[in-house]
Amino acid sequence: MKKICSVLLVVLALILVLPMIMIPASASSAYQTYTYSIDGNALLSPDAYTARPAINSDDMKITSNTGVALANPCDLVTDAEGNCYIADTGNNRIVILNRYFEYQNMVSEFINDRGTADALSAPEGVFVYNDQLWVCDTGKNRLVVFNKRDGSFLKIVDKPESQLFGDNDIYKPKAMAIDQYGRVYVVSSTNYQGVIVMDPDGEFVGFIGAQAVTISAWDILWRRFQTQDQKKRSTQLISTEYNNITISDEGFVYVTTSSIAESSVRSAINSRTKSGKYLPVKLLNPAGEEIMRRNGFWPPAGEIDYSTDPSDTYHGVSVVKDVAVGPEKTWSIMDENRNKIYTYDYNGNLLFAFGDKGSMTGSISNIKAIAYQGDILLVLSTGTPCTINIYDRSPYGNMLIEAIAAENSLDYNYAIECWQAVLQRNSNFDAAYVGIGNALYRSGEYKESLKYFETAYDTSNWSESYKEVRKEWMSKWFLLIFALIILIIVGVVKWFTFAAKVNKRGATDGKAQKSFGQELIYGFYILFHPFDGFYDLKHERRGSVRAGLVFLAITILTFFYQGIGQGYVLNPTHRTTSIITQVISVLVPVALFVLANWCLTTLFEGEGSFKDIFVATCYSLLPLPLIVIPATIASNWVTGTEASLVGFFGTLAFIWVGILLFFGTMVTHDYSLFKNFITILGTVVAMAFIIFIVLLFSMLLSKLVSLVTNIITELQYRA
Repeated sequence: MKKICSVLLVVLALILVLPMIMIPASASSAYQTYTYSIDGNALLSPDAYTARPAINSDDMKITSNTGVALANPCDLVTDAEGNCYIADTGNNRIVILNRYFEYQNMVSEFINDRGTADALSAPEGVFVYNDQLWVCDTGKNRLVVFNKRDGSFLKIVDKPESQLFGDNDIYKPKAMAIDQYGRVYVVSSTNYQGVIVMDPDGEFVGFIGAQAVTISAWDILWRRFQTQDQKKRSTQLISTEYNNITISDEGFVYVTTSSIAESSVRSAINSRTKSGKYLPVKLLNPAGEEIMRRNGFWPPAGEIDYSTDPSDTYHGVSVVKDVAVGPEKTWSIMDENRNKIYTYDYNGNLLFAFGDKGSMTGSISNIKAIAYQGDILLVLSTGTPCTINIYDRSPYGNMLIEAIAAENSLDYNYAIECWQAVLQRNSNFDAAYVGIGNALYRSGEYKESLKYFETAYDTSNWSESYKEVRKEWMSKWFLLIFALIILIIVGVVKWFTFAAKVNKRGATDGKAQKSFGQELIYGFYILFHPFDGFYDLKHERRGSVRAGLVFLAITILTFFYQGIGQGYVLNPTHRTTSIITQVISVLVPVALFVLANWCLTTLFEGEGSFKDIFVATCYSLLPLPLIVIPATIASNWVTGTEASLVGFFGTLAFIWVGILLFFGTMVTHDYSLFKNFITILGTVVAMAFIIFIVLLFSMLLSKLVSLVTNIITELQYRA
């Protein structure tokens, strides 16, 4: 009995202790790490970075050495040795820390090149280039260069001399970067012409990357009617300015902005644009061309699942104020509004997002700048007190970087192993599936790569792999495919020739009652002869309600097949549909059009009966199955760049239906072209009115049923 009790106590102890041991690090973090799915849903992931306790001015020994703590710092950068440089704006100085975040030196007062005493004034930006420390001395509208080793003064770079700068333009450098060739890139807070570029001696070279002007559709329309004098007197349209800058090892410039109209940013995110025109982060080459890859599900813009309700604490798009380049061409941006970090790979895939405001270890308060120190991510905070949040890369984060490094070094077999290890930790991580697919593609295993791209809904890379698979398949079956295409063309020609003979025979046989087959085949005559076709359809009784119902049923089946038979490129998430859904989606518009047109034309001397309108409408639907069905079949053989052609044929089918419907209505009611046009517009308005009446009636009926139910319940209760 004692042994049994001992065993039970041990089991009970394990039950209580094991869950505490097995709780993942993220469960006790002050923040949650996540990515986004193709549908915009947040997918939780292991923490890529784990937080140390934040350090303040006392911990960094700044207060003890200088007597003054950090005050409103605006920028943080590191050098190759891991030293940190803080633009301590509130104290008019640059504070230098060693790699262990301990105070080493500061730059504030100096003797300038004229031999007079000088000092920094509200510096907002700092950059390290070789042994030089460049400072954006914002308060005095200049750049100041020091020796980073001892803080000795080297030179002052004043406002560039150029005719492109107006006399009244204010030069206020707030961020800067220098490439491997010594070209200086400066962001000025009052400059709207783009990033200022200077040579190593400070001579003006030009502007690059001017932002697109945000202008409303109304302004565009109004300016078309303005004279040249009115345009000159109207408010000048200027592009938005950048707020920060950093540079990669390859010399590419990352710039950020938070001044683009929020509506434009929301539109760019929702449309999943590949262009950076209205996005808060851009990547520029030395010529100023925007070259950022945006191959992820969503464009790199920070938060995707945002609220538009002003009453929400975190509403609106991300306010991006800084960008930092990490290992293996990864890069991170910070959202000043949400105090979060978003990290992307070079292709624009979101690797992870984390951060939140609070007082726990790892929480960020008033985020101001971010920087990398090797494997460590540093976040500068201007809370009370000012701190540096230090995040160490976790084992999961190491896996991500190792996988990306294997891809960059073209070691595809090892990249597959790394990505599979990532998936074992995070099966929701779509970028891992894409990574495996890319590695298989580059190894020539095209068929195997397709399933990984399909899992991640990556239609772009899937298309590249499928091109190779299709090329191989085409080379094997070319003669058979060619013969099949010829056979289909001959069959279509034969069918239309046969239909023409049947229709011609039906027009001359003198029979008042046509066979069901003749009524169906007559629809092919209407396709190319709408005036004569619809006239005979009504007056010669060449069609019927039963044939119209067949065309209507075929149209419903066509859209049902389209819903379940589209190829991967057009339906990457494998959406399905039901026959009931398609019945409603086809019958309701047809019924509304027929009813609205009959009601309207009865008042305006239309000669068509309800039956005539219904038959003409159903016969007008014939182009849909003739075009949509082949296009749906072809969609299983196309790639992403060819998918637009399938969409074009679908659009063509609806245009053809619209043309037939227009002329069918005109001939049925014997209207003129203009009168029929007005009638069609009136029909559309009437359809909307009928929908409104039906909705209103259903609401009233619902309230009436609810009232009667409440009365009966009350009577039963009283009884």
